[in-house]
Amino acid sequence: MSVTEFVLERLRSDHAPALLAFERENRAYFAASVPDRGDAFFEDDHFAARHRALLDEQEVGTILFHVLVAGDGEILGRFNLLDVDRETGSAELGYRMAEKATGRGLATVMVRELCIRAREEYGLSRLTAVTTVDNGPSRAVLARVGFGAVGSVTLDGGEPATAYELDLGGSFGREWSGTDS
Repeated sequence: MSVTEFVLERLRSDHAPALLAFERENRAYFAASVPDRGDAFFEDDHFAARHRALLDEQEVGTILFHVLVAGDGEILGRFNLLDVDRETGSAELGYRMAEKATGRGLATVMVRELCIRAREEYGLSRLTAVTTVDNGPSRAVLARVGFGAVGSVTLDGGEPATAYELDLGGSFGREWSGTDS
């Protein structure tokens, strides 16, 4: 599979079945590096209600959810902008990749793409991110895209993590766009 066989789409209502399948298939994989979402999250009715609520919140503009969709409609990743603040031009980046889609550079490409969208489509100028100190792959993706570590934090569960920041102004993205401005 090449990167061109995938597309990053804004989350829509018709993504719900494929998104639930993605979450169920990768539950144990995700739980190895982030707190598990609990059994209720994976129940059809609960997931459907939560999906509708997130789409409503997305309409308000405080969150912007995206999914990485393969040519066959399978979802292989989630790429989200949370706590979107248009006044300050900031948001927090979060993402998850399906275990079977890791190790191919897809996360780096899609995080990069979302950062460019954040600047060009959503008018944001700064993104933050947080990852646990033992999540080497996520730290590597953030570094490759240009995020810099700005401090240590402790997650709600007491896990040590690193906070990152990326300035979307200036030269960000030029090396990928092929332009000098």
